[in-house]
Amino acid sequence: MPGATAIRVLVIEDDPAIRRFLRAALEAEGILVLEADTGRRGLVEAGNRKPDLLIVDLGLPDLDGLEVIRGVRGWSAVPIVVVSARSQEAEKVAALDLGADDYLTKPFGLAELLARIRAHLRRRDLPQDGIDQKLRLGDTVIDLAHRSVLRGGEPVNLTPIEYRLLGVLVRNRGKVLTHRHLLHEVWGPSHADSSHYLRIYMGHLRRKLERDPAQPEFLITETGIGYRLVTEG
Repeated sequence: MPGATAIRVLVIEDDPAIRRFLRAALEAEGILVLEADTGRRGLVEAGNRKPDLLIVDLGLPDLDGLEVIRGVRGWSAVPIVVVSARSQEAEKVAALDLGADDYLTKPFGLAELLARIRAHLRRRDLPQDGIDQKLRLGDTVIDLAHRSVLRGGEPVNLTPIEYRLLGVLVRNRGKVLTHRHLLHEVWGPSHADSSHYLRIYMGHLRRKLERDPAQPEFLITETGIGYRLVTEG
């Protein structure tokens, strides 16, 4: 992981066995692990220790994890990965709409968790001066700073809406974006419930950018929640 020796992850989880499992897995990656077993303690640790990433359970004994996310987002943009036994889509959407960057349902695969953490730490470390606006997806090169999309060296013709949608995904690469968030960013607040627009335009982008639109490698559907741009496996 980038700068692994300097990375600090705060695990806010009340189950000691899961905390031990996460500590062992993350420390094996060279990460310093901080722990909190309640939501209030987690908020104090997040404020005092300034971790690089939070892993938050929703089922905490004092505060709901959603309150922890809301509290942290009041002052920090630190990446937040939710790890919870709650599998209902409404719970996932609520956490993501409050500002969580990702959501994994227990039981989860360790390899997937580490991949998500790597993606969010890379995204955190990207500069905000336009350099991060360039991205390669297979044989496609996207350069938002110059409004350029090339596939196999040839220009790809995108409509203004397709380009805006792609831009939101690129700037939030690795992050799960809810339908509501994407609709608000691309079409505006009056279209917050028009999810069929997203299906249509994501289909257009996949046909133009994916090797096999029926089995996308980069423009991934998070069923019932939204979409995520994946830059590596």
